[in-house]
Amino acid sequence: MKTIMITGGAGFIGSNFVRHMIKRYPQYRIINFDLLTYAGNLENVADVAERENYSFVHGDIADVVLVDNVMKQGIDAVVNFAAESHVDRSIEDPGVFVRTNVLGTQVLLEAARKYKVKKYLQVSTDEVYGSLGTAGLFSETTPLAPNSPYSASKTGADLLVRAYHETYGMHVNITRCSNNYGPYHFPEKLIPLVITNALTNQEIPVYGDGLQVRDWLHVQDHCKAIELVLHNGIAGEVYNVGGNNERTNLEIVRTILKEVGKSESLIRHVADRSGHDRRYAIDATKITEKLGWKPEYTFERGIKETIDWYVGNRTWWERIRSGAYRDYYKKMYLNR
Repeated sequence: MKTIMITGGAGFIGSNFVRHMIKRYPQYRIINFDLLTYAGNLENVADVAERENYSFVHGDIADVVLVDNVMKQGIDAVVNFAAESHVDRSIEDPGVFVRTNVLGTQVLLEAARKYKVKKYLQVSTDEVYGSLGTAGLFSETTPLAPNSPYSASKTGADLLVRAYHETYGMHVNITRCSNNYGPYHFPEKLIPLVITNALTNQEIPVYGDGLQVRDWLHVQDHCKAIELVLHNGIAGEVYNVGGNNERTNLEIVRTILKEVGKSESLIRHVADRSGHDRRYAIDATKITEKLGWKPEYTFERGIKETIDWYVGNRTWWERIRSGAYRDYYKKMYLNR
């Protein structure tokens, strides 16, 4: 039986990957290691929490002692999703991002090296490449040029992963994805924020002119890409993962409003944030040609399914908005 430690497995992408792997590989032992900060929610994995091949560890990836104690049990692979990831929050408090994203990654790498973990996979972001003009795509050889404290901290983590491969010969991979969307997305990010605000008839804030362009990747397509890299990625290689779905932020907002039958009068343009990158777009040729991955979701299908999920799971996001979702951890663990 393979044992996989998935850090940040109670967050948006991490929880989708935990469920994906548990259901697809019942013979694997999955350890979900998560600090449960504001964006971590154990309700995201409630449907697999009782599976025999699943266990949860509440902890900080920067906690050297705790990470060491987990790793020494015998881990075959680490998939690191754990990260502070909201650009606006990084502008307000960069130190938290450096501690978790840089120091935490180094703690994981060192423990993985110490206990001879066979594979370490770092889940990164296209934001490490900076901003594109109106043409071109990010490839794996695009120079790293982060523009926010968040993307700078992710860049630092990526370089540490590279260094552990070059210096110690560790079997590592880095995946860099475009913007994800789908179920269980914390409602501070664009798509879930727009959906939940629209459903409650609240104003929808749009930064600047709203013409910033992002490439949107459905989280299930992303999970399948990570699974492929985990099993078949060549040591030391970076793989870009994109959805081939470029849209302006304003297009996203208008699409959602139309789908839920709400007026565009809800849109409110607000002052743009500092250092706001204008465009991201991914060239995923490498992972397609080398590992046989390609996205299955069209944006039209994916956004409709995502909206339907939020409509059908209103209790989930209302509990997040109220803060009541944190009660689940207390009920399941602290009071036992």
